[in-house]
Amino acid sequence: MVVLTSLFMIIGLASVHLFSQNLRVLDGVPRSRFLSLAGGMAVSFVLLRLLPALSEGQEAIEETTDRGSFYFLKDHVYIVALLSLVIFYGLERLAKGSRKRRREAGKEDTTSLKIFWLHISTFAVMNGLIGYLLLHNQERGLKTLLLFFIAMALKFIVNDHGLHADHKEKYDRIGRWILAAAVLLGWGIRYLHRFPQLAPVLLQAFLAGGVLLNVLKEELPEQRESRYWVFALGAIGYALLLLAF
Repeated sequence: MVVLTSLFMIIGLASVHLFSQNLRVLDGVPRSRFLSLAGGMAVSFVLLRLLPALSEGQEAIEETTDRGSFYFLKDHVYIVALLSLVIFYGLERLAKGSRKRRREAGKEDTTSLKIFWLHISTFAVMNGLIGYLLLHNQERGLKTLLLFFIAMALKFIVNDHGLHADHKEKYDRIGRWILAAAVLLGWGIRYLHRFPQLAPVLLQAFLAGGVLLNVLKEELPEQRESRYWVFALGAIGYALLLLAF
């Protein structure tokens, strides 16, 4: 029954990408209140659920590693989260740099094809991790599964907004379909094969760093005229919900 519930949820997550074109009403300046609310809720989930789960995962790492391989992660699993943040920050700089060069050359304000594929490929990996972790979270109960689904759906909405801004028609025509397929693929991999206990810990670490960077990069630029109080309301409100469960 829980597997069937997670299947419906993963289809729902994929649908966020597929119907992202219908959310263009959220584009523009000042930033949509809904996007700021969604960003605050996603960040709250990372800080109150994903990061504490990494601390708990240290025991799993100690039990499944020896002095070789990944033993250095015994006390430094947060390195993976940091690596994720650095990778996505680098991608953001590449995308913005590509758009700037094309504008200066009198071309459309969008990324080059090479940067587009690099950007989408990395986000597809992230989506695959989310699909895998969604089914993994079924072991923690329906409430945990639902809270994870809500946070990731909101993250997808925020990401779609940013990806469309960088890639324009290329994202609408190709990118969103790749991301939708990636999240389904990740779910399918977890359904067919369960990786060692170490895997979810590392995947959640990578996801935590990526979510933090990708949400905050959309909120912080001054020219976005983001809604601070709405962002704060989303973060605090979802934190209270998480603490209640």
